[in-house]
Order: sequence, then C-alpha cells, then structure tokens
Amino acid sequence: MFQHPPLFFTHSRHFLRRRHHNYHLSTPPLLHRFLSTISHTLSHPIYTIWAANTGLGKTLVSTGLAASSLLSSSPSPSKLVYIKPLQTGFPLDSDSAFVYRKIPQILLHRNPQSTLLASNQTLNVSMQAEKLKIGNNFSGEVRTSKNGFGDFGYYEERKLGIGEEVESELICKTMYAWKEAISPHLAAEREGANVEDSDVLALLKRCLEIGVGSKRNGGSTVLSLVETAGGVASPGSSGSLQCDLYRPFRLPSILVGDGRLGGISGTISAYESLTIRGYDVVAIVLEDHGLKNEVPLLSYLRNRVPVLVLPSIPKDPSDNLMEWFVESKTVFDSLNVIMMSSHQKRTDRLHEMPKKAQEIFWWPFTQHKLVSEEKVTVIDSRCGENFSVHKVKDDGCITEMFDACASWWTQGPNAALQIKLARDMGYTAARFGHVMFPENVYEPVLECAELLLQGVGKGWASRAYFSDNGSTAIEIALKMAFRKFLVDNELLLDTDENSIELKVVALKGSYHGDTLGAMEAQAPSPYTGFLQQPWYTGRGFFLDPPLVCMCDGVWKISIPGNMKADNVILEDTSFKSRNEVFNKSRDDSSLAEVYSSYISQELKLNSRSKKLSHAGALIIEPVIQGAGGMLMVDPLFQRLLVKECQNRKIPVIFDEVFTGFWRLGVESAAELLFCQPDIACYAKLMTGGIIPLAVTLATNDVFESFVGDSKLKALLHGHSYSAHALGCAAACNSIKWFKDSQTNPNLIPQQNLLTELWDTELVQKISFHPKVERVVSLGTLFAVELQVEDSEAGYASVCATSLLLKLREDGIYMRPLGNVIYMMCGPCTSPHVCLQMLETLYTRLNGFRHDKIEKDSEIQS
Repeated sequence: MFQHPPLFFTHSRHFLRRRHHNYHLSTPPLLHRFLSTISHTLSHPIYTIWAANTGLGKTLVSTGLAASSLLSSSPSPSKLVYIKPLQTGFPLDSDSAFVYRKIPQILLHRNPQSTLLASNQTLNVSMQAEKLKIGNNFSGEVRTSKNGFGDFGYYEERKLGIGEEVESELICKTMYAWKEAISPHLAAEREGANVEDSDVLALLKRCLEIGVGSKRNGGSTVLSLVETAGGVASPGSSGSLQCDLYRPFRLPSILVGDGRLGGISGTISAYESLTIRGYDVVAIVLEDHGLKNEVPLLSYLRNRVPVLVLPSIPKDPSDNLMEWFVESKTVFDSLNVIMMSSHQKRTDRLHEMPKKAQEIFWWPFTQHKLVSEEKVTVIDSRCGENFSVHKVKDDGCITEMFDACASWWTQGPNAALQIKLARDMGYTAARFGHVMFPENVYEPVLECAELLLQGVGKGWASRAYFSDNGSTAIEIALKMAFRKFLVDNELLLDTDENSIELKVVALKGSYHGDTLGAMEAQAPSPYTGFLQQPWYTGRGFFLDPPLVCMCDGVWKISIPGNMKADNVILEDTSFKSRNEVFNKSRDDSSLAEVYSSYISQELKLNSRSKKLSHAGALIIEPVIQGAGGMLMVDPLFQRLLVKECQNRKIPVIFDEVFTGFWRLGVESAAELLFCQPDIACYAKLMTGGIIPLAVTLATNDVFESFVGDSKLKALLHGHSYSAHALGCAAACNSIKWFKDSQTNPNLIPQQNLLTELWDTELVQKISFHPKVERVVSLGTLFAVELQVEDSEAGYASVCATSLLLKLREDGIYMRPLGNVIYMMCGPCTSPHVCLQMLETLYTRLNGFRHDKIEKDSEIQS
C-alpha cells in the first residue's frame, strides 16, 4: 500500500460499527407519501458509471473523475460522493477502498498543499466476508442478521493536510459486499446473504441524499458517482439485470467502452442496452489499445455522443498508476466538463418546460385559464406504473409519482413489461418499419388477430378489423351494425334510401369517442353541447339506465324515476357484496321484470316515427361508463337489453375501448354480463398503452353482410396506418403478458379473473365517509363521487382540485371527472400498492372535509 508522509495526516481512523447505527445516513420521515418513492436531487450532478464488460476500468474512470472534480479550479470547496452498491471479492477487492486510498495519493502528487477529508464505509457485509475482514482482531460475538449479512459495517476516515479548514471531501460507500469474487447473484446465493431489489434501491436513495443542499447553502460543489458491477447486463444480487435494477432512478450515464479486439461490438451492444431502457448516455470512454475503436464508434453514434480515449493502462501490478493518472488528466477534465455541461442543460430545460408548454401547447380537455404554470407537471420519464416528475423546490429533484390515471386509461405494463415492449417494438420497427395492410399479411398482425379471436372474441367473433384509435373503431362498428341491420331486415331491397333513418339505441351517460359519428351515437352531454359540436343532433334512442354503487357499505341500485318499480322488493336492490350484483340468478328477480317491461316499451315507443326510423344498432359500454363519471350500470339491465335487441334483429355493439383487457378484472367485460355482442371495439390496454391501436371484432354474419361482387359493397373505411406492425407487436406482448400467471401475479389460475386489488374493508370504510356520495370498485378501477351541492356537481366542477393537488404531493397523480375522482392501476399492480393509495386517499379526505368546514365557517362568520 502507498505510504503517506505522516506530516500530511492529522488523523486516520478505522473501526467497526454494528449495523444498527445509521452511518451518517439519515432517513427523513416520509410525511404523507403513500410509498417510499424513488427520488434523487438535481442540486448537483449524479452519474452512473457503466461498462460494456467486466475488467474495463470502471473504478479507474471513477477515480479519475473524482480527482478531476476535487482538484477543479472552482473557488468553493468540492465534495465527491462515490457509491458502490454491489461489491464482490470483499475485502480483498473493494472499489470504494481503492478510490479512498488512491485519491489522496493523486492529490498529494499534484498539489501537496491540498486538504482533504476522506472516508470509506461499508454498510452491509456478508458473514463470510465479515469474518475475513475482522480476522483475529475481534474477540466479540459475530451475529447474523435475518438476510444473511453480519452485524457489522466497516468505517475508516483520514484527513490530508494541515489546518482546520478542509478544501475537499471524499465520501466513499459500499452498500452490500460479499466475499467471493463472482457475480453478485451467485455470491448472494452461495453466502446466504440475499438482498431484494427494493432494498438496494431504498439504500441507494439514502446514499444519494449525501450532499443535498450543499451548493444551495453556499457550501461545496458536489458530484456523485454510482459505479455498477461488471457489465451493463450483469445480474444484480437478486438476479435482475443491473440495467433493469437501477432503471427507476434513470441517472445520466457514462459508459466505459472496450478498446480491445471485439470491443466495438460489445460497446455498441452495451450502449443499445442502456438507450432502449431510456438511459441517457452522456459520453463513452475507453482505453487505447492501438486499434482506434473510437473511430467506428463515433461513426455509429454519428457524433451524438462523445467518445474519449484514455492512455493504455500499465499492466505491472506494482505500478501505483501515478504517471497514468497524470497522463489521463486532460481526458478526465474534458469528461468532467461534458458531465457538468450536460447536467446544466438538463436542469435548465426541466425548469423552462412548464412555461414553454403553456405558450405553445393546446391541451385536450383542459381550460388553460385554470392551469397556472405551477400546476404543470413535468414528466421526465416513466418506469412501469410510475412517472418520474420534476419538482422545482430545493434546487429541483426527480421523484416518483404513481400514475393513477393509467395515463388516461391506457396503461397496464409494470417495469418488466415496459422493457419487453421496448425491445420487441424496436425489433419490429427494424424488421418491418411500416407496411400497408390491405390484401397483405405479416406476422405481428396475424398473431394479433389470432390472439384476439381466441381471447376477447372467443366463442363469437370471426373477423378482426384494425384501426388506429377507439373512436375510429366505434365509427367502423356503427357502419358494420347498420349494414347488418339493413340486410337482416331486407331494407336494401326496393327501398328508397332517402326514406330510411337509422338510429342507435344507447344509454344516457354514455361516451363513445370524439369523432363526429361516434358523438352522434351518444346521449347529450358536456362533450356534445353546442360549444363543442354544433352539428350534433343525437341520432339515438337514449335509455335511462339503473346505476349501481356502494353507499354506506352497501351496494345499492338506483332505479330511474321513469321505471315503474313499485313492486320491487328491497332485497332486489340492495346487496352486501359486489358479487351478488353480478349473479345471474337475478334474472328471475322482480327487478328483472321491471327492466324487461321498460326496455320493451321504450323500443316500441321509439320505433314510431313519420319517417322510416329504425333502431339500427345497440351500443353500450359494458358495466362501466367511463367518461360519464365512472358510472356502474346494473349488469342485469344491460344483459336484458342485449337479449331484447338481439331478439329484434338489432345488432349489438360493445364499446370495450375502456373496459376491455382486464380493466374491470376480466379480459372482456362481456364475461360480467354473461352475453355476447355481434360487434365489439377494443383499444387502450390492448397494446399495454404504449402505442395507439384499435380493433373492431365482428361475427361471421356481420362480415358476410359486406361480401359481394362489387367493391362498392365492401367496407370502405381505413387508414394509412391500419394494423401497423409496431402496434400489433405491442398488442401481442401485452395480451399474452396479462393472461399469464407467470408474468401477471394478480391472475387467478384457471379462473380467468384478477384477484381483488382494492381492499374491501377500506373501500367500505371510504363509502361511509361524510364527504363521499358513492363508491365504485371493480377490477383496476376505484372511483369516488364527492358529496357537493348540486351547483358544484358535474363535469365542470372544480371542487376536487385542492384534494388532487394534495394527493399529487403524496406521490399519486390523479385527474378528476368533475366531482368524481378515481384511481386506476394496471392488471399487474400489487394489491399492497392499491391499499397504500386507498389509505392515503382516506387520510386526505379527512383533511379535505376539515378544510371545507373551515371555509364554510369563515363565510358564515
């Protein structure tokens, strides 16, 4: 070991500490946070050091960057935080110990007058490594923790230079260490010292808090480095690839490439493994082996990412590398400048985004006058079900926020599926790009159609008609249904086309999209008013549906006043459990008779017209009307309505754009109604929400209505991007992922059903809350209608604004539907996460009630 002149060290201490000490790592209380979320500061640069393979010099790069940062010309003191999350071969091999020992040597060599406070800390050590580290110098009892780590961490510190003032500080930390010099997942298994990914991320978050606020308080300039183990795709301690393990942080990256023979391929593969996961690679640095690997790398990267070349590293083990670090100084200084500049550009851009967005965006479903700059959410990235959002306070930070809007009802992937979708869509784009669909076939669309007909269309559908979004799928469905109706009722024979008027049978509160035809098929609403659609006439017979919700712990049916329900018994309108609502035995209830009579009378009444007006299609959203306010329609009513329409040869359309693919706990909401449509529309979750794609499924009889000798009889509707390969590939992956119990832990095997995601006791408790009018809980959806005055109710209501802002502070991103608020998760979301969201909501509801009372009292006084 390099011997330091005693003159320059005022102290040097080494000691063991039992692991229950905090090792200078404080854990701030997570007030109001529903989860211990991933977050990191932007007050100073934080970079991850990756490598294309093991043995390429990551630690030398970290050391060189540390020296460059600590010896910078900045007038303020500097601080370097080096973090090694996973270390094997300990204690004989310790990268943090190397940095800790080498930096003082470099500083003494370059500037003997430097002052430095350096520390090195190992937080969790496996029993085998601990025994080797302690050796015969410790006579106390060595205890083992539950996860196989010893009871001791190791800490050492030293001060370089004379005097009380310290110019620079070096903090080195190893989070987890094992004895065997092998991959962390093997070492953890062999030594019985296992650590979950969540524990690694939680401890890394705490380590990254070191130095937070230093620059803001007029203190030191900070740089933090996180050095990974092995290569980009080397497994972590649990077996997860490290590029996946650290993805929730998405820290900017430095890639140590390979300058050896074959290194170009390895470096490009590592780079692509990072970028396809959403990492930003700021620079590539590699050792010079005389092969000029940087030239083809720069050509491949098209100069978008700088490639820096380090001098050849001496192979003599006795070489203390001082000359090499001197020779490499300009490279590390250049790399340091690149990193600082990149960090500054990133933070500047994040800060300016809300203002620029307000200046040039026109957001949908948004009254811009009500959105201040402070209310604009800046989303830096997404990992699984969480946004990573930029917070301005405290010099800025990136923090997780659960996307409880499921990005407007489309999202379902967890982090693992997101990565798989990214990989497979990249493959599909490279293989197919885009190809036109009519009269052609290619593997993604063929597999997608097969999966659809064997899944949501099983037992009734025979054809798949692809389009680009849910509203368009509805337009296509209406054309299909009207043609089928005309053929079945022989209205195309010797009939004056101008004398036929086709309408739909639909439900009040419905919503089927924003295209003109789809809007005509829905009842009058804020979406169809004159301000929104002056052409709207409402070409339908709109029935008033009975609704279901939980009130005060009981599932109740609200029957419209125009239904004659005097003879209905209470037991038929009130249920202890939601399952009773869906029980098919209700077909024999007194309420079923009321529904059947109402449906028959309405269809008969609406068929009378001076013109030849016909109900040419029934269109419904099965069970849940989403945009209408998360209204749950009595499934018995919808089942009887479908049956009556099919008896009258009125084609039935299920709008499952929102409800399909496990949104309501089953693959198709038709399973909850115990009946099948003639036509059904799907989108949103079909692709996992990662790219737009829609499909309209139809029976063979519907298809045959368009078959003939003339092309004019065909269905003349389509788009340039119909059945695009990217969307079909994403759909194939998502459909298979959600219905496989190996990848979806919430799927109940053999039952084609999701487990209950929302805690039933807490749902019931929320339904009793004095500020809650009603609750709906089904599948991935939980919705609450807030109790307000009639004047404050409806889609235009802003009464939930303050509540939702508080929930966003808690890490839950939500948008309202007027005075209705909802939480939406994915098919794979852990019920524990749902429980924590419900608990947070309940807590905030209490505060929301208190705030309202105070405001009311102020007004009265």
